[in-house]
Amino acid sequence: MPALVLSDRKIVHVDGAEARHFLQNLITANLDSVLEGEARPAALLTPQGKILFDFLVSKSGDTGYDCDIRADCVDDFIRRLTLYKLRAAVSFDKRDDVPVIAGWQSAAPMGALGDKRFPDEARVWRLYGAGADLDSDMARWNAQRIAHGVAESGADFALSDVFPHDVLMDKNGGVDFRKGCYVGQEVVSRMQHRGTGRRRVVTVTAETALPAPGPDGAGTAILAGEKPIGSLGTIQDTIGLAMVRTDRVADALSQGIALTAGGIPVTLALPAWSGLSFDAGGAAAPEA
Repeated sequence: MPALVLSDRKIVHVDGAEARHFLQNLITANLDSVLEGEARPAALLTPQGKILFDFLVSKSGDTGYDCDIRADCVDDFIRRLTLYKLRAAVSFDKRDDVPVIAGWQSAAPMGALGDKRFPDEARVWRLYGAGADLDSDMARWNAQRIAHGVAESGADFALSDVFPHDVLMDKNGGVDFRKGCYVGQEVVSRMQHRGTGRRRVVTVTAETALPAPGPDGAGTAILAGEKPIGSLGTIQDTIGLAMVRTDRVADALSQGIALTAGGIPVTLALPAWSGLSFDAGGAAAPEA
């Protein structure tokens, strides 16, 4: 049962009589779709529709929700929530004493939550607290994320720089297009209806080890011939994630132009669960 503590993650507990109403009017996910026993992707956006914070949200107690978020974003996240609180009956609690555990390819232990960013057959779960045998490491966890095209801020994209569509949140349930207003909703809805998304997270494979990020943490550029079309994010030996312009990838593939990263030939693919394929017309399109 592969499992490990994610030391770079923390829990922010949101609770109170108005917790559901408060979050429902702020975040991209529809809390009515968050069922017991599961953690769903969500984001708090800028008014311009870009991801300010990405996290997993799950039910906790009668009125509360747990937000599973990057540890280095916790204080900023709470400050941002506090700005929107006004007189709402809601509280925010940083739970430093609750470890975040991830596991996969096995039956989930008691109290675990299905990580809905992944297809069900991957059997990926989160556990907040003790109760799992820890027998894995970050390299294996990264390989699991890469295999299923699951991107996270910091490693794969910068906050305030991408739209939810860019990281497939329109496909994994992280954005609800029918629930009504939330911060940044107008921009995201317009992208959905017009089909204007041109960047997507893809999986990358190579015959040799992919190049590591540079000293500034930036991922190596992916080139179509000599033209940049995106950049690498998380890598693990010969596999990785990248954010690319799908229209430029489609053009390169149709013209037989080689794709490389740091001089290494690479192959790009959209995650199978997304239902998308590269479309020469521009945006990644649903497969026929």
